[in-house]
Amino acid sequence: MFDNLTQRLQKIFSKLKSFGRLSEKQVEEALREVRLALLEADVNFKVVKDFIAKVKERAVGSEVLESLTPAQQVVKIVDEELTKLMGSTQSKLTFASNPPTIIMLVGLHGSGKTTATAKLARHLKSQGKRVMMIAADVYRPAAQDQLKILAEELEIPVFMPSALRGKASSDPVEIAVKGTQEARSSGSDVVILDTAGRFHIDEEMMKELQEAKKRIHPHQILLVADAMTGQDAVNLASVFEEKLDFDGVILTKLDGDARGGAALSIKAVTGKPIKFVSMGEKLDTLEPFHPDRMASRILEMGDILTLVEKAQSQVDAREAQVLQEKLLKDEFNLEDFQKQLKQIKRLGPISEVMKMIPGVSGLVKKVQVSDKDVGRLQAIIQSMTPEERKNPEIINGSRRLRIAKGSGTNTQEVNKLLNQFNALKKMVKQLKRGKSPFGLGKNPFPFT
Repeated sequence: MFDNLTQRLQKIFSKLKSFGRLSEKQVEEALREVRLALLEADVNFKVVKDFIAKVKERAVGSEVLESLTPAQQVVKIVDEELTKLMGSTQSKLTFASNPPTIIMLVGLHGSGKTTATAKLARHLKSQGKRVMMIAADVYRPAAQDQLKILAEELEIPVFMPSALRGKASSDPVEIAVKGTQEARSSGSDVVILDTAGRFHIDEEMMKELQEAKKRIHPHQILLVADAMTGQDAVNLASVFEEKLDFDGVILTKLDGDARGGAALSIKAVTGKPIKFVSMGEKLDTLEPFHPDRMASRILEMGDILTLVEKAQSQVDAREAQVLQEKLLKDEFNLEDFQKQLKQIKRLGPISEVMKMIPGVSGLVKKVQVSDKDVGRLQAIIQSMTPEERKNPEIINGSRRLRIAKGSGTNTQEVNKLLNQFNALKKMVKQLKRGKSPFGLGKNPFPFT
């Protein structure tokens, strides 16, 4: 996500920092490079032009040129303008005063609409909402079966066309109407409608969506757009905005090789905010979109707030408290380390987690930490006996050889893990004195 854009921007800003005091010419040259980086990221041309003009207006003023840290001031300005470009503040869903709130998802075939329906349902269920989904995609083969399977996994009810008879079972508008009636009678707080898409926008599809909107009166219409398509996603949004007047966007596949153009352009072009982004294939990877946090990720400034929220939702608070106490009492062993690895894996891909930590994100490319590395560590620990996990100091040469064979690794990797574990324990002793290597205050374990 944004990797190429981030790398380009980092090179530009590093060059600026090497100058010390900046001249107007140096700032303008840097902004020309920023302009090219944004265009290569598939950001809309007009959006880039306006963005650069706003940054330049602020960056060539006395605020920057006379500053003792001019390069940092330029980065600050770019960060603020990127945030404004993507909407400034989080755009939340609005809920009806008289339930159920009807949310209608629209988009083209292949954008990830059905999966987004399930992800949104899971997200709202986690907030205590009683959710029902409606399988109204009658054109894509297996779309209804897919939603039914996902609904069973989430333990969320789904209204299926099979509940209707005759032509109504193949009419997406009738399915939407009957489904919302069922949600209302069953006492649901929210009903999410998975509508039918096409490979391209056509008049028939738009008529169906307009008719469904007219009959069920949705409180929110969300466009599901594929971030991988770049400017095509923005063009799609413009057409849907003209024909249907939607309320916001769910941007999918942002964890893939997305250049970032859609995320940076949609709000400026259509005036419609991004409400959610999908950061993976699993059902728990839908995130509320925060423009300021996304700007920080793009500029490699971390995203500590999202990381804390992930930790709060995924990590067992009681278990984390016990672990913290053991760390502070110097009773931390390899069994506890294995539990910590499991908790870290729950937060998502380890490389993405590291990018969220301020000051650490830039090390990811150098260190090349992956989920496979974490899995290898777990395999080594699992190949130890309970006694070895509790007392790693008893692990001698013959034990190391046995552990290596049992985990499919070698003794060098076993030694590496033991050395890392000992280094962690030494770091904990430093943290007990009130020093945090992440600059996060006296609490050395801010996510517990």
